[in-house]
Amino acid sequence: MFRLRVRTMLATHARCAVRGYATQTQHALRMLLVGCPGSGKGTLSARIERQFGVPIVTAGDLLRWHMANHTELGSEAAKVIKEGRLMPDQTMMALVGQKIVEMGDHDWILDGFPRTGGQAQLLSDSLEKKHRPLSLVVNLCVPEEVILQRILERWTHIPSGRVYNLSFNPPKQPGVDDVTGEPLEKRDDDNPETFRKRIVSFHEQTEPMIDHFRSLQCPTDPSRPLLVDLAGKTSNEIWPKLQALLLERFPHLKSRV
Repeated sequence: MFRLRVRTMLATHARCAVRGYATQTQHALRMLLVGCPGSGKGTLSARIERQFGVPIVTAGDLLRWHMANHTELGSEAAKVIKEGRLMPDQTMMALVGQKIVEMGDHDWILDGFPRTGGQAQLLSDSLEKKHRPLSLVVNLCVPEEVILQRILERWTHIPSGRVYNLSFNPPKQPGVDDVTGEPLEKRDDDNPETFRKRIVSFHEQTEPMIDHFRSLQCPTDPSRPLLVDLAGKTSNEIWPKLQALLLERFPHLKSRV
C-alpha cells in the first residue's frame, strides 16, 4: 500500500511538472518587431530588454559570431559572402534555429530575421516543430515622412550598432558614443535617395511576410491575432502601447526599472 501511494505521488508530481513545463513554454514571449527601416525596431527592442530583461536575438550578430569563430555554419556563410551571393534562407534559419534551441523556454525577441514571406514560413514551420511557436508579432506603423526625418537625424556608433537620434535620444555628449566615448558616424545609406529605394524594397519583400503573420492566431488564445499593429510618430509615442500589450498578454513579465 505504501509503495502504491509513493508511485501515485510520483506520477502526480510528474504530471504537474509536465503541465507546468507546458504552461511555461506556451506562454513565453517569443516576439518579432517588424516595420519600415527607421521605424524604431532597435530602439523599442532595447527598451523591452532594459525594462523586462528579455534578451534580443540578433540574426546579424549570430552570423558575425559564427564567422569569427569559424564554425561550420560560419565557414559556409563566409564562403557565400566571399562569392557575392545572397545568404540562403536555410543557412540563416539554421543560425537562428540553433540559438532558439539554446534559449530553451525563456523569453526572447528576434531581430533581423525573417525579412521575406518565404523566410517567415520557414521560421513558423521550424518553431512549430520545436513546439515553440511565435507568441507575438508587432508591426510598427510609422508615417514614411516621419521616418525619413528620423533617419536624417540619425547617428551611429558603427562598432556596436548603437543608434542615436538628435531629437529623440541624443548622445550625452554631441558626436560621441555614451558607452565608449568613440566618435559617432553617419551611415552611408542615411540619405533621402537610399531611403526611398529601401522603402520600395521593403514593401516588395516584407509585405508578404506581414501578410503571413497576419493570417495566424495567437497560440495561447486563438481568438486573438498573432500580429498587432501599433501606430505612432515616435518610439516614445508607441512605447506605452507596446508596454501595455506585453503586460496584458504576458503577465509573467516583471519590470526591472
